[in-house]
Amino acid sequence: MKTTLKHILLLLTVLTVSNIFSQNHFIENGVIEFEKKSNMYALISKKIKGETESYYQLAFEGYKKNHPQFKTAKSTLSFSKNKSLYKWDNTSEPTSNNSWIADDAMANLKNVIATDLDTQTSITQKNVYDDLYLVKDSLRKIDWKITDETREIAGYECRRANAIIIDSVYVVAYYAIQIPFSGGPESFTGLPGTILGLALPHENITWFATKVTEIPVVEKDLAPPVKGKPTDNKELNKTLLEALKDWGKWARKTLQAYSL
Repeated sequence: MKTTLKHILLLLTVLTVSNIFSQNHFIENGVIEFEKKSNMYALISKKIKGETESYYQLAFEGYKKNHPQFKTAKSTLSFSKNKSLYKWDNTSEPTSNNSWIADDAMANLKNVIATDLDTQTSITQKNVYDDLYLVKDSLRKIDWKITDETREIAGYECRRANAIIIDSVYVVAYYAIQIPFSGGPESFTGLPGTILGLALPHENITWFATKVTEIPVVEKDLAPPVKGKPTDNKELNKTLLEALKDWGKWARKTLQAYSL
């Protein structure tokens, strides 16, 4: 009986120590896998709203018959201390449907982003239709509002934060303090932990981590992209404004997408 009691006490001690260790174990290096989901039905509905020509609705109905509601893409965030590289997994990219009605800049983003938190700068390779740009600039300053709401993502308890960027884009982020790297998918930074969940509710798009792997990340795996026409955010914005001046109501959403 005494032996059994000793075994129970020993097991409880091990479990307690293990739990304390896991709660206080912080990840400084690793790779996070993300899944991006775009609600194409919602995006297309907004795109054709107010259009009276019947071919818009016919094209939409045809799209729904041949495609699922959500377009899914995968990406990874590799990080080590205060540097990261965010890129897309092209091998998992679905075959292009070549449907003009589903051509949405936000859903089709394929940015490659190298972030340096020490210098508060980033180098972003942006494919803007037929042009490739290399955008070097300082990190976006985001006025996050941290809340008490939490949820579990990829095995980590994450706290919610909200923000408004690019004047009117509402952002919801969930960050994990156990991964102290202050970054996340795309160009989102500035929280006291890594963003594992990100949503643009009014844009009908989300990014959520599916797996976090703690492994050493060597310097070459964080090397920034080098191909593209050199520019910064201000100059790229000027170029886009000129290119989109005749796009009417679709210009604003396209500009927002390439400003992320």
